[in-house]
Amino acid sequence: MGFRKQIGYVWVLMLATTSFAADLAVLRNGFSIPHERREQIGKVTRLYLSVDGTNYADVPTEQIDRFETGPPTLPAPTVQAAPAAMSIPAPAVTLDQAIAAGSQRYRIDPDLISSVIRAESNFNAHAVSPKGAQGLMQLMPKTAFQLGIANPFDPKANVDGGTKYLRELIERYNFDLVKALAAYNAGPQRVEQYGGVPPYRETRAYVARIVRDFNKKKLAQQKLAQRSALTKTATAKPTAQPVTNKTSPAQTASKTAAQPKGSN
Repeated sequence: MGFRKQIGYVWVLMLATTSFAADLAVLRNGFSIPHERREQIGKVTRLYLSVDGTNYADVPTEQIDRFETGPPTLPAPTVQAAPAAMSIPAPAVTLDQAIAAGSQRYRIDPDLISSVIRAESNFNAHAVSPKGAQGLMQLMPKTAFQLGIANPFDPKANVDGGTKYLRELIERYNFDLVKALAAYNAGPQRVEQYGGVPPYRETRAYVARIVRDFNKKKLAQQKLAQRSALTKTATAKPTAQPVTNKTSPAQTASKTAAQPKGSN
């Protein structure tokens, strides 16, 4: 969804969990990301959004204009719960599980979801685009807010929200996948403006990349199924047929052909 100009609610969801972060990373596009600490990793700067470092965002270093010092981090209040009220944390969800859940919930082929994730973030759950899109399916903050996603960097929540949004677009364009993908990238207003895929090089390449990747997976699955079927046929042992009488197939065929029309 890289071509959207109506951004709004930028980083508001992130601020909800890190409102007292020590520093601010001010991006060249005017947005700012509060964070506890940062680390340079190749061409990206990893901004740690939580004190324990479990929540972070990778931002291209060239997109960062400067860093500013924010208010000091306040310690979280200590809440002592009774042992009986303690809950066991839910097990972590793998990406495959998140894709399978979104596929089942919104009735979209899991391979298509995977192809969209590959094109959007290359499976980087902490990716942040120059325009502010976040997470695996690169949701803009406004879209994430509308979808009710509290943490766009949570793989399960991001995939669920992105798949839901993709389903809405598919239905909006009467199951025209090409238009839906174009709207996911450039925005529905651009698709409606041009009556189809906008004449943007990035959008056209984006749609073609997803369709090509999806078709490649399906062709590979078909070839695998064909090879499996051939293997089963080649290894199957012939089954002996019981002999019920001494009449040959040729004699049986002759008797059938000799029956008068209308006989049972």
